[in-house]
Amino acid sequence: MPTYDYKCNACDYKFELFQPISARRIRRCPECGKPKVKRLIGAGSTIIFKGSGFYQTDYRSEEYKSRLEAEKSPATSDSKNKKTEKKKNAKD
Repeated sequence: MPTYDYKCNACDYKFELFQPISARRIRRCPECGKPKVKRLIGAGSTIIFKGSGFYQTDYRSEEYKSRLEAEKSPATSDSKNKKTEKKKNAKD
């Protein structure tokens, strides 16, 4: 359902109304109550992206992914080495 912009010509009250396309436009102003409301011509709606595939990380190059994995690998092996060192020191 689209959002329509309205303006009252009597009191200059501007508002938006979310209504179906098949609904009749309103004529009476919700602010002053006078039947002087006109529907404004809008710029249209924007594109709404839903679902996966629209995030920056979804379009990373293979080179970037391989560099990221290379950065992660030494960090995990360092933490494993520290754990084994702690175990050795605990046995001594």
